[in-house]
Amino acid sequence: MTAPKILVADSISQRGIDELARDGALEVSTHIGMTEAALVEMIPQFSGIVVRSQTKVTAAIVNAGARLRVIGRAGVGVDNVDVEAATRRGVIVMNAPGGNTISTAEHAFSLLLCAARKIPQADALLRGGKWDRKNLEGVELFNKTLGVIGMGRIGSELSRRAIAFGMRVMAFDPYLSATRARTLQVELVEELDDLLAAADFITLHTPLTAQTHHLLDAARLAKTKRGVRVINCARGGLVDEAALADALRSGHVAAAALDVFETEPLPADSPLRESPNLVLTPHLGASTAEAQESVGIEIAQSIRAALLEGTIRNAVNMPNLDAKTLAVVGPHLRFGEKLARFLFQLAPRRVESLNINYSGKVNEVDTTAITRSVLKGFLQGAGGSEINEVNAPAFAESLGLKITESRLSAAGDYTDLLELSAVAEGKTVSVAGAFFGATPRIVNVNSRHVEARPHGVVLVLENTDRPGIVGRIGTLLGDHGVNIATMSLSRNQAGGTALTVLNLDTAPDSALLEKIRASEDIKSAQVIEL
Repeated sequence: MTAPKILVADSISQRGIDELARDGALEVSTHIGMTEAALVEMIPQFSGIVVRSQTKVTAAIVNAGARLRVIGRAGVGVDNVDVEAATRRGVIVMNAPGGNTISTAEHAFSLLLCAARKIPQADALLRGGKWDRKNLEGVELFNKTLGVIGMGRIGSELSRRAIAFGMRVMAFDPYLSATRARTLQVELVEELDDLLAAADFITLHTPLTAQTHHLLDAARLAKTKRGVRVINCARGGLVDEAALADALRSGHVAAAALDVFETEPLPADSPLRESPNLVLTPHLGASTAEAQESVGIEIAQSIRAALLEGTIRNAVNMPNLDAKTLAVVGPHLRFGEKLARFLFQLAPRRVESLNINYSGKVNEVDTTAITRSVLKGFLQGAGGSEINEVNAPAFAESLGLKITESRLSAAGDYTDLLELSAVAEGKTVSVAGAFFGATPRIVNVNSRHVEARPHGVVLVLENTDRPGIVGRIGTLLGDHGVNIATMSLSRNQAGGTALTVLNLDTAPDSALLEKIRASEDIKSAQVIEL
């Protein structure tokens, strides 16, 4: 039998390659720096491909991979892999989620020091024959305020180092609990503007999502202290590069240091290149011998396990299960993730605890994979697409989110019932789902019986139980071209408070949502997108 072939398309550590090729069970070929066209031509013979951040595994490459079964990303982010195309083709996408935390935190702190003390500029001047101490005056870190935007693994590690230098650390993370903030010895702020106004240094450690794109734009940079220093080792696109270049030119931002960019490599005509008070490094956050060795070995072991043993781990697009277990719990995985996404959008932001209750026959199997799918669905809203079934528990821990499970042998009117409840700001929010045959349905929202489809756009209304309310809402939606697909109503008592759940064909825009909320009979209106 021919050994499966693995293509290493980007440089990884030799120990990672050795681990892949160990015992000859896999045939490993290394071809670095190939174009998309060349990869499309070559990929049909390979069962797996390993990349770092340089090579983009596009839909064309995935679709050409007739034998392709696994894509391994030697690192955390999978921005350069078309995960959707891989999922459609049944190709497993794996990453190495834990290997570069320390190296990235250390690099960010190194850039912080460079921005404070003008070390790269001093080196360049001295090499150019100039002894210009007067123009190289820096600032101390001691007693300065560091604003950390995003307190995941890397943000937390950086904070520890800053505290050791005598810095005051402020943190903005809508999903970090107050208890976890106290443990990390950081000051948690409710509003980003509060951090911007107080920080002498600002460092970003958030995923790149639609909500965080250009998180630091011209308007927010204008709210910072004059003389602030900005560091970004997280994702290109978090900072509006043109706005930063303008702020550096005006002197409002005294200095900045960037390791990541919206377009990589950094274009020759980028305005950033003209800023003398800016330190630029070419995406070196994970570029240490230790990190590269770690992620290389980690991804090699995951690929071997998948191809040779049928065991899946560190996968971003499917659960870590053997085929037999997957057949039993499979229907619950996607459903649990959907219910969790529903709950995340329904709940207040600073959730303190999440309980997962299993009732009925589902208790007869190991529910670990379902729990991880629930965590993935709930936490991706906070952590972005990098959150998967493998790293979701660690991310929850980093936020101080307490996870509990409970079980009931009976599920009432259902064979199985999955109920999720979140506690935030003294309020409990819940959603429950069950299968009607093979069809999943949301059957309970905030302890009210409903029946709604768990996909698409769902509008959840809490309203006064008064005649004509639903009709008025339906008319308002119709006047704006929003069609109601299904409707479910529930009330606590006649004339009390009712819950209305509408499956919509399209999402209402913000103006329409404000019109709905403006009615004195509407207590709350939330759009859930699944």
